[in-house]
Amino acid sequence: MKKNDDSPLIEVADLLELQKSAVPVILDCRYDLVDPESGARAYSTGHIPRAHYASLHRDLSAPIQRFGGRHPMPTSAQFQKFARNLGINSDTPVVVYDDNRLGFAARAWFLFFFFGHSAVRVLNGGLQAWLSEALPLESSEVPPDEPGNFHAMPKENLLVHYEQLKPTLENAPWQLVDARDPDRFAGRQEPIDPIAGHIPGAINQPWKSLTEESTGKVKSAQALSLQWQSLPDRRPLLNYCGSGVTACVNFLSQHLAGYKDSLLYPGSWSDWCAHQQKEE
Repeated sequence: MKKNDDSPLIEVADLLELQKSAVPVILDCRYDLVDPESGARAYSTGHIPRAHYASLHRDLSAPIQRFGGRHPMPTSAQFQKFARNLGINSDTPVVVYDDNRLGFAARAWFLFFFFGHSAVRVLNGGLQAWLSEALPLESSEVPPDEPGNFHAMPKENLLVHYEQLKPTLENAPWQLVDARDPDRFAGRQEPIDPIAGHIPGAINQPWKSLTEESTGKVKSAQALSLQWQSLPDRRPLLNYCGSGVTACVNFLSQHLAGYKDSLLYPGSWSDWCAHQQKEE
């Protein structure tokens, strides 16, 4: 993980090489929205050696409030404490992975990126890529290291909240991009939130379309560039999903494609629904 390497991805071979010269903090981010404890159970069964478990609702989100969505962004203090408890310093290499085509690892990557930690990478292909190389797993929980000194410095300019978004719908300075599945975007089904549909003016770019189905690996930078360049205009892209989690996959892919002005609506559709219900 060289300082001049700004790629958000790391391959299995590069992770093995990194482990020879440094001691990265590895985070297992496996999760299931339907069964929130399944990731922790899977971790206890087997995980990449020396990986810690990072729960979406306990570690990568703040407690749920009336507004802010189903997985609110953690505060600077919360995330700083989480990172320090893992022994993370300002220059500690961090590698995150999951088994769901980056659906949860991208959230962890985005949080480190947002809070100012640049030495973070997503394992391309996740646990599947590790296992495809016949590499071992371990089941023992990794003891915490000495507390780190990571200092959270949030990039607030990356976020757009409801109060900024709602007044701009008719003349928006950004293009809303909805990362959910097409049926949810179109309002044909809504299994989680109280209102079906999408935010007015949004276009649909399902997050799973940015990785290969068979391997879970991210498509090439050229393919990602072509995908994003096909959008109808060149305004900054404002990403959202159901609760601000899988929208991070789109944000990550835009970053890989060279987009430096992408944004995130962290509360996403669940926050939008809460405000709409209040205003009715």
